[in-house]
Amino acid sequence: MVTIPRLIIAGTQSGVGKTTVAMGLIAALRRRGMRVQPFKVGPDYIDPSHLERAAECPSRNLDTWLLTPHKAQQVFQHASATADLALVEGVMGMFDGYGATSERGSTAEVAKLLSAPVILVIDGSHMARSVAAVVKGYREFDPHIRISGVIVNRVSERHFQLLRQALRNMPGLNVLGYVPRDAAISMPERHLGLVPAQEQGRLTAALTRLAHLVQDTVDLARVVRLAQSAPPLPVISAPWEHVPTPSARVRLGVARDEAFHFYYHDNLDLLRALGTEVVPFSPLEDRRLPDGLDALYLGGGFPEVFARPLAENQSFRRSLKRTIAAGTPTYAECGGLMYLAQRLVDLEGRRHAMVGVLPGTIRMTPRLQPFGYATLLARRPSILARVNDRIKGHEFHYSTWDHPVRGDEAAYTVLRRHERRREGFVRGNLLASYLHVHFLTNVRWARRFVETAHRWKQQQRRKSSGATP
Repeated sequence: MVTIPRLIIAGTQSGVGKTTVAMGLIAALRRRGMRVQPFKVGPDYIDPSHLERAAECPSRNLDTWLLTPHKAQQVFQHASATADLALVEGVMGMFDGYGATSERGSTAEVAKLLSAPVILVIDGSHMARSVAAVVKGYREFDPHIRISGVIVNRVSERHFQLLRQALRNMPGLNVLGYVPRDAAISMPERHLGLVPAQEQGRLTAALTRLAHLVQDTVDLARVVRLAQSAPPLPVISAPWEHVPTPSARVRLGVARDEAFHFYYHDNLDLLRALGTEVVPFSPLEDRRLPDGLDALYLGGGFPEVFARPLAENQSFRRSLKRTIAAGTPTYAECGGLMYLAQRLVDLEGRRHAMVGVLPGTIRMTPRLQPFGYATLLARRPSILARVNDRIKGHEFHYSTWDHPVRGDEAAYTVLRRHERRREGFVRGNLLASYLHVHFLTNVRWARRFVETAHRWKQQQRRKSSGATP
């Protein structure tokens, strides 16, 4: 058995301030000398970037739709091994997940999976006695979940004392404190949610302010005691502990800057476990790709926000286009796909030249396009999959690609409830798609990527030596 002090930070609904409270707790606990390992329920990339900034270590996703319960437990235990406390920020409202009649993918499911005490975050700004009804309902809805504490957000000290009185007769409930409304700790938003931490230079000052507020208004000693009350867990191995490692290593170039940073850390860790050296590069700042790369991975992000500097960096675009055109195995997700198209048209109608290895134009839209979880069925062989291989993924984007999804190019059939459609693009060693995938859903996809990169590396060595294939 293993003892991991842990907490779930759940909300009554989206927008109540879970991320602010989670960041504040992490920052305040770190000021006490504690090592806090952050997690985020669901497939989100943006909230984890803020948790990472507060904790100064990678935040992991615990998504019980993308991952099996066993895999989610593996991720949790592996990442928490050296932490003093694990803090898991929930998604949406506590019971919201994949569907209206199931807990699949919800914060509630993760709380039960980890046997973790729950702190419920409530926006108390427009409540008085009704707060008691809300908390009572959440505690009784599923008696297998241990809602042990409440933190009230966006209230004054006087308002908080009123709400505490309303909650005083609930047995076993710790009213832990509040976070006041304060412009200095507010975080800007845009079309995909919060602006990522990578773009917020002022976040350090806001975090310092938030840590001081939480120290003053939340009973941190009781928070720690709640985390320490979590029961021991059966020991589970790391998710890649038994994955065979190829003998030869490959160098994988990964786009990492303000425009491209949507990656699951577990994807990159799995690729490393399979014998990959991850080499970061910046399409914004670098003039050309690093030397000696055997494959490329362009994740999601916000190329639309940085379309002008991406277009102006012509030398890097030429370097990338030459490398991909030469056959280097290249995997592009969402923002990566957008960047590889011929051009991007923003909401003001401005046209920006992109890399041009994919046909057609990306057009930004004011409305969210098809989104949500999906199972992907591979239609043709690619650098990741064999025909009819399956993997789970999700999509969330405000753009369309005007290139028709032809049957002889489409990477996947997207299976989502009653939806069936072609998606993605395969040509040679290039695979691009709007869908984000989690490699721990199907480790074979990651292994095939590494094996393809290794074959490419060997081919290039034979060419350079003058040997025939």
